[in-house]
Amino acid sequence: MGTWQRLLRFGGVVLRPGGGASAPLGRSRTLVCRRQLSGAEGETLKQRRTQIMSRGLPKQKPIEGVKQVIVVASGKGGVGKSTTAVNLALALAANDSSKAIGLLDVDVYGPSIPKMMNLKGNPELSQSNLMRPLLNYGIACMSMGFLIEETAPVVWRGLMVMSAIEKLLRQVDWGQLDYLVVDMPPGTGDVQLSVSQNIPISGAVIVSTPQDIALMDAHKGAEMFRKVHVPVLGLVQNMSVFQCPKCKHKTHIFGADGARKLARTLGLDVLGDIPLHLNIREASDTGQPIVFSQPESDEAKAYLRIAVEVVRRLPPPPE
Repeated sequence: MGTWQRLLRFGGVVLRPGGGASAPLGRSRTLVCRRQLSGAEGETLKQRRTQIMSRGLPKQKPIEGVKQVIVVASGKGGVGKSTTAVNLALALAANDSSKAIGLLDVDVYGPSIPKMMNLKGNPELSQSNLMRPLLNYGIACMSMGFLIEETAPVVWRGLMVMSAIEKLLRQVDWGQLDYLVVDMPPGTGDVQLSVSQNIPISGAVIVSTPQDIALMDAHKGAEMFRKVHVPVLGLVQNMSVFQCPKCKHKTHIFGADGARKLARTLGLDVLGDIPLHLNIREASDTGQPIVFSQPESDEAKAYLRIAVEVVRRLPPPPE
């Protein structure tokens, strides 16, 4: 008899090579007995289950001092989500100087805000032991990147990540903000769910390139927000077209109008198109976002228009 024909036992159940299963007579009777709860025990279990289910989702609690929260998300990494979040925050401030804007980076594993906003150092603590955001270009910023070394990897399991998210949401002294832009990590995992369920969100902006692979995940991201009752304000089509700086010929490197097709499928609007341009990349890498450093450029104006569309679609702020 070969090794593959040997009987495998898992908890008293015998698995045979042909796929069938049996249990020794004594053990099978024991299993049956264990599964037969008394009437009282069964009713108690049912009541307990009903009690747990009645609790529902965690009760949302607003971030103190913040009027409206805008999350910037993507299903796929590498589509320019953080660049969009940074320039959206700056564009909101540029369009209305009377508004106070904050920028929260909840991408624990790959924080980008410190680099893009040219910020370093640890947050100071207030008298109430809350972290004070770092400030640059008129934007109050908080990121996991301020709490760890720049090159240090975050090698954490889920519970530690959730604890860090809780601290970023609840232990920051934002003062008074009109808009808090939240740079979400890519995907539809624990962080997205935790943020969406624990704080009231005024709207979500989905960022994607026109490429089919990116659009598949952007679709999932939009559906996730709908499932947790977060309004999706629209899509931003990033890296929409490349224009040769010499001959001015336009090339759709990642495809043409993919985000527009997805928007029609989802019944959403495209908030704007951002071209694939060297200036945007260089400005982000040097910590001088294009809306701040080149406000008159066509690329900066595209972000300014997106900010207008975002505000136009937001619900009225709470009293």
